[in-house]
Amino acid sequence: MPAVREAVVDGLFYPAGSAALHAQVVDYLAGGGAADDIGGTPKLLIAPHAGYEYSGAVAAHAYALLARRREPIIRRVVLLGPAHRVALGGLAAPNAEAFETPLGEVAVDLAALAGLDDLPQVVRSDRVHEHEHSLEVQLPFLQTQLGSFTLVPLVVGDADSEAVAQVLERLWGGDETLIVISSDLSHYLRYEQARVADQATVQRILALDAGLGPHEACGAAAINGALLAARRHRLAPRLLALCNSGDTAGDRDRVVGYGAIAFEEPQR
Repeated sequence: MPAVREAVVDGLFYPAGSAALHAQVVDYLAGGGAADDIGGTPKLLIAPHAGYEYSGAVAAHAYALLARRREPIIRRVVLLGPAHRVALGGLAAPNAEAFETPLGEVAVDLAALAGLDDLPQVVRSDRVHEHEHSLEVQLPFLQTQLGSFTLVPLVVGDADSEAVAQVLERLWGGDETLIVISSDLSHYLRYEQARVADQATVQRILALDAGLGPHEACGAAAINGALLAARRHRLAPRLLALCNSGDTAGDRDRVVGYGAIAFEEPQR
């Protein structure tokens, strides 16, 4: 069993060199943070997971919030993303002890994962994690913004919203814990169709409607569980950015939608 889950999409989804990667992330964050200096503490974020040239600027709107919300500092990130390469029932946790990017290694919170071992919807599988990009592409943003933190990485397959919400409740924690859901929106519609579809999906998310389908968001299963948990904890959602690949680096015949949404604690 590998001690470290090595980076697999460096040089594909984002730069392989540490200096180039850091510079690109910082540049995206500088562009993404200017309009988002309002609101409370984000407990939960939804961010896209395409190649950075396509969705990095949108993801930056979510992660830019973290630079201004570090008291008390976030020390643990619960990261959920969809399975793209391996058929999966439920959620998969790794056996690896750390996840690697060109910016360094992030230690896995082994105790937190052990605390999920009694849940029937959670399995252990390094194979599911080995080539999955949906979690990996979030890490350089988190490393840049948070520095040192531990990671609870979970790939989500065929799982209902209650099963995912039960896992999130186990991991909810306090202000030290941030939850990130990795998801793109619609896939391969024409540009104008995608704009309409993604706006409708976002409105459902903002209404905490936990009935999304995979045609609306590839991470629908994780989002639905997060929306149930957000409703129970009275989090307030806020749209930060919404576009598609036709707005960034792709043509407009078959686009993929990207959104960044923050869920904030009630004012205390």
